[in-house]
Amino acid sequence: MSELKVTQIKSAISEKPNQRETLRSLGLKRIGQSVVREDNAQNRGYVHTVRHLVKVEEVN
Repeated sequence: MSELKVTQIKSAISEKPNQRETLRSLGLKRIGQSVVREDNAQNRGYVHTVRHLVKVEEVN
């Protein structure tokens, strides 16, 4: 199964509380930090919510 590498590229300071919580749910705390998450519907929804704050790459 493929995985997604999610990297935070923008600050969450001025964003809505639900977007800050979504970043925390993904495991992101600071700019430049990356996490590898399973490619499933839940994580795709998280990424969609904060798509303007993160960069996403597909990892095999």
